[in-house]
Amino acid sequence: MVRRVPPGDSLQRWVCDHCGEIHYQNPKLVVGTIPEFEGRLLLCRRAIEPRYGYWTLPAGFMENDESTGQAAARETLEEAGANVELGAPFSLISVPHVNQVHLFYRARLRDLNFQPGEETLEVALYEEAAVPWQDVAFRTVALTLRHWFADRRNGEFGFHAEDITR
Repeated sequence: MVRRVPPGDSLQRWVCDHCGEIHYQNPKLVVGTIPEFEGRLLLCRRAIEPRYGYWTLPAGFMENDESTGQAAARETLEEAGANVELGAPFSLISVPHVNQVHLFYRARLRDLNFQPGEETLEVALYEEAAVPWQDVAFRTVALTLRHWFADRRNGEFGFHAEDITR
């Protein structure tokens, strides 16, 4: 394997010198939900690094052979033990310095039978005033939460796309 610019490309890639196959490395998709019940949002306290002990929305890396919606529902079930009805995509945040794109869907909890998964210490429903803002794990999650609460106050939910730069 060597790093070089393949013919017809403009970026260096890992290329097999023997067969010529190009091994692309592309950003990873982190997909999750904003699970809501009667104006409160379900948050998960992380049991893994990075950001062990901090709060987040249920989300994780999308797998091959699943849609973004399937990934969001699966991650919500795995991390929060919660069954949700997916709504519209709500936020799309590019994080180029870590080669990730985060996509969150609006979601409604189907019931209150949720519990921590293997990667979660605890799960809880929060009203805006009670969200542990200083202990939110990731900027993408904090931005998404702020947009959600602002949209709810305005009486209309939109779609939010942005980039986080260093």
